[in-house]
Amino acid sequence: MPKSKGRQKRRSSGYNLAPARKKRHKGSPRWYGPAILAVMGVGVFVIVANYMGIMPGDTKPLWLFAGLGLIALGFVGTMFWY
Repeated sequence: MPKSKGRQKRRSSGYNLAPARKKRHKGSPRWYGPAILAVMGVGVFVIVANYMGIMPGDTKPLWLFAGLGLIALGFVGTMFWY
């Protein structure tokens, strides 16, 4: 009786025993965290100074929105801090 050849073995790169290692991200610079906190602090200062009447042009809603914008910018900056 003739012997069968069987299946041919092929090398597949789809299955690996060890998964590929993820590249480590380079961390944020050391000044990034304090800079974010400083931007948020300036925003709080602008809002408080506006209500105290220290800002030029008396109390205007423009200063309030500028302060809130600086605080929001700080929060957006924290999303990219790692």
